Amino acid sequence: MNQQPPEGLSSRERILWAAAKMLGEKPGAALSVRAVAARADVSTGSLRHHFPTQRALMDAVLAVVYDMVLPQESIHDSSIPAADRLIACLQRLLAPEGAKTSPREAWILAFDRYIRPEPTPEVREEALALEREMLRRIEYCLSVLQNEGAIEAGDNTRRAKFLMTVVSGLSIAQALPAESSRLQDEHDALRTAVDSIVKTAK
Repeated sequence: MNQQPPEGLSSRERILWAAAKMLGEKPGAALSVRAVAARADVSTGSLRHHFPTQRALMDAVLAVVYDMVLPQESIHDSSIPAADRLIACLQRLLAPEGAKTSPREAWILAFDRYIRPEPTPEVREEALALEREMLRRIEYCLSVLQNEGAIEAGDNTRRAKFLMTVVSGLSIAQALPAESSRLQDEHDALRTAVDSIVKTAK
């Protein structure tokens, strides 16, 4: 396991590399300033220069991690209908490529991390950062489609929160016992939610 950042990275890149590595090695780990700075081989002052708050650090590292596991290039493929692209964007949140845990295992981890114990300020901030990043990604997909004219001008933050609520409900359903595959029901639910936002094809 590589403990030191690769050569040639800027101090900001070293910090993000270290924080991403630490999250990858221990999902749900709190990112202390001292630990991340030590791993990145930078001073705590340098870390605070680039990321003045814990929130800024967490938001930046989650953006890097999500960019790796949830690439969004397909949202720009206008040969695919806008509604289908938005559904794909939401499905990637439900089932990230390369996920090592089942939906049930993921919810057990989330429950044990964020719900069962009283969350510490660090754990609470981590949960909020995860939510912000997922909302940011949905909002980005919406803005691309809005710029294309596939979505009416409006409040994409509100729309993203609605779609995030749908995704959260489906992620819980994925973890529960089912008589048969939920894939069709999941797709139908996403289609209904997306059709309420995206214009019908011209």
